[in-house]
Amino acid sequence: MTIRNLDALFKPDAIALICGDGGNDGDSESIIAHNLMGSDFQGPIMPVAPKRWALAGALAYRDIASLPLRPALAIITRPLREVPALIRQLGERGARAAVLIGETRGLPPAERETLFQAILDAAQPYLLRVLGPGSQGLYVPLHHLNISLNRQPLLPGQVAFVTESGTIGQTALDIGNHHGFGFSHLIHLGHSLDIDLADVLDYLAGDPHARAILLYLEQIGDARKFLSAARRAARIKPVIVLKPRRHPEQPADAVYAAAFRRAGLLRVEDSDELLQMVEVLKAARRVSNDRLAILSNSSSMSLLATDTLYGFGGRLAQFSEATQQGLEPLIEPSAQPNPVDLGDQAGAAAYRQALDLLLADPGVDGVLAIKTPSALSEATAVADALIESLAHSQRVVITSFPGPRTGAEARRRLLERQVPTYETASSAVRAFMRIVQYKRNQALLMETPPSLPEAFAPDTVAARTLIARALADGHHRLNEYEALQLLTAYGIPVAETLLARSPGEAAYIAARLHMPVTLKIVAPDLVAKAQVGGVVRYLNSPEAVREAATAMLARLRSKAAEARCDGFVLQPMVARDGAYELTLGVRAGGGFGPVIYFGQGGAETEVINDLAYGLPPFNLHLAREMMAQTRIYQRLRYSLLRRADLNALALALVKVSQMVVDLNELSELHVNPLWVNARGVVALDARVQLAPPVAGVPVQRLAIRPYPKELEETITLANGRELLLRPVLPEDEPSLQALVLRTSPEDLRLRFFQPIRELSHHMAATLTQIDYHREMALAAVGPGLPGQAEMYGIVNLSADPNNDRAEYSIIIDRALMRLGLGNLLMRRIIDYARARGIQEIHGEVLKENQAMLQLDRALGFTIHNDPEDPGLKHVVLKLHSTALSVG
Repeated sequence: MTIRNLDALFKPDAIALICGDGGNDGDSESIIAHNLMGSDFQGPIMPVAPKRWALAGALAYRDIASLPLRPALAIITRPLREVPALIRQLGERGARAAVLIGETRGLPPAERETLFQAILDAAQPYLLRVLGPGSQGLYVPLHHLNISLNRQPLLPGQVAFVTESGTIGQTALDIGNHHGFGFSHLIHLGHSLDIDLADVLDYLAGDPHARAILLYLEQIGDARKFLSAARRAARIKPVIVLKPRRHPEQPADAVYAAAFRRAGLLRVEDSDELLQMVEVLKAARRVSNDRLAILSNSSSMSLLATDTLYGFGGRLAQFSEATQQGLEPLIEPSAQPNPVDLGDQAGAAAYRQALDLLLADPGVDGVLAIKTPSALSEATAVADALIESLAHSQRVVITSFPGPRTGAEARRRLLERQVPTYETASSAVRAFMRIVQYKRNQALLMETPPSLPEAFAPDTVAARTLIARALADGHHRLNEYEALQLLTAYGIPVAETLLARSPGEAAYIAARLHMPVTLKIVAPDLVAKAQVGGVVRYLNSPEAVREAATAMLARLRSKAAEARCDGFVLQPMVARDGAYELTLGVRAGGGFGPVIYFGQGGAETEVINDLAYGLPPFNLHLAREMMAQTRIYQRLRYSLLRRADLNALALALVKVSQMVVDLNELSELHVNPLWVNARGVVALDARVQLAPPVAGVPVQRLAIRPYPKELEETITLANGRELLLRPVLPEDEPSLQALVLRTSPEDLRLRFFQPIRELSHHMAATLTQIDYHREMALAAVGPGLPGQAEMYGIVNLSADPNNDRAEYSIIIDRALMRLGLGNLLMRRIIDYARARGIQEIHGEVLKENQAMLQLDRALGFTIHNDPEDPGLKHVVLKLHSTALSVG
């Protein structure tokens, strides 16, 4: 996570072009040189070519040492074997970035990896950043920088495109040129040896010239780094991603989809849609929901559009009475209100009148206007009418004018006025639903989760003891009885389960149970108990239990002689009582670490394939959002005959999430079936796979850094009162808003630099829904669950992407100001910053805020006048020279 020296890559002041002794007009060196020299770059361009006098009209130098001045950026087209030495020479010369152009496929894999490491080793002492190897370059028109293998003209724009594929970049450029669509940046990452997608995302997030970011990716290396950078960027500007749905040796596509949703990214299906969505998303702020009105001169086209809408999970808008009355003269008496079928003779006037009515209806979130070819009305006239109507409205209208010839001119006119238009109605519907999905993803980033309905305190000691005992015995799988005990330790209800070591003991236990019972063999090596007939239900006597257990054991020894057998479990038969059979658990998510899944359970789970995935850690809101991705969820939510306790189900997912956070050895968990009805949930069967940690390898399993519980502590104020000091949680938003409401207007002005009465949801969510990977906020709270406990103070720390400098802010309940809470919060956040390796903490303080300035002085901050604002003080603490005691 660093943008260090990326300015040297994207806006250098001097460039060295280090090339070989080629010279063919069609080779990569000539293309790079031609593009660079012809890009009107304002600084010096210095070719380095030992056997050339000049390159593309510029004097060439013999070697790097001969350069007359320091190059900020070097472009290297030499063979990879020469690159480590060149990087070292560039570092010594003061260069800060290098682009490695060219192929790497001709080298044996082992040698290539050795060279990659040698390049990193050569660059690291000089903090020299490397783009590539195998990059096809970059393009930044604002700084007249064209370091690319493109032969096409490059149009400037306000959209950055970052790609892992050079050919996709070329294709996007071609499509963009065809539609007059330009880019602020075009970057091909190559092998991402040093500069990776996350670094570029962090840089572009802070670049105001990039109004949106487009990504093409095939794989993600450091998932935690990527998600942290992507989430930050998506909070600032639209980030749209194109990724193939099937790629060899990668996690299930559903895991990627879950990761993109969690980060607030919008996923599209092809390169055409990638560029189209940039224009469409300009309308996103005006869309509040998925209610679409369809306006057309073809009932058949309307039906096809409706099918597409339902397929994407959208809804047809329900019109108000006034709208329906206004539409009556325009449609057939028997026609349904939506879609609005104007008939094939409908002209511009009918479209204009109908659209005005739809745009005025508060129950309409967007309008799709379709005009199919007709000899009775001109497409261009209808397009002009739509444009005139939209001049008086801010509502979202997407249009479709089918026909490569008959609709072309109408589409051109609409695009000129920035009205989204498509050749097919299905593409137009898809665009509308992409807007809806984008809005939902953005809301997911900022939505306040509810507090847990109960004090959740898992018995981690029992869970860890159970796992340690199994590993000590050489077992990497828990048996069913142990797996259900693990669920119990985390408060997940399980069916009454008793363990018997032999058929005789099973009969003895059965005699004490209420009949009938279910008997299962405990053989953790089996993928499915059905392999050996390992489950028998409705046993009505101890003798029947003995006979069934004996037969099971015989089948196991016959069909799976090497399988481990730990005995049998007995469960009294429980009436299903309308319960749904579900499944949930934990699976490996490739580079994303363990992921949680949920969906329809039972014996045919894999065949039904109704599963959704999510990345831990979870809260209740994220759990509900994941559940909503499944088909079974609609039945769970809306069935009147078989009700389900969705809160209990979401809580079970949160508990599984906490299990993943707490137990590093937990590799897989499969609960199937999990019954849920109106009374709650109960797990009937479970399997657990363990993976002991590797000695000397740090544990960082999760793609999203979990809540740092180790920072929790009890603090004592000067009056002896005890409070809990802990990292902030998203659930704390109401408590923070309540703290602000208790704070005086003057104190709020000193904190926020402007008069405010209350904290908006957006601002409160920004302060509480933090990324622990790059931010921290410590809150002092009273007793109670998060979201219910009273908050008395909070200090926030936000680090820059380089993790060098961090800005602090703090707010304290005035009633506790003289009890040392502010001093304590500041000292704790300073200690945290020092432990993170942050070199400097800084902040802005109003000149009249003498209490804060006095505290800053006491803590070792230096105080400086702001050169642009005499009413503002800039405070700085250099951590490497300060040693504060804790207390």
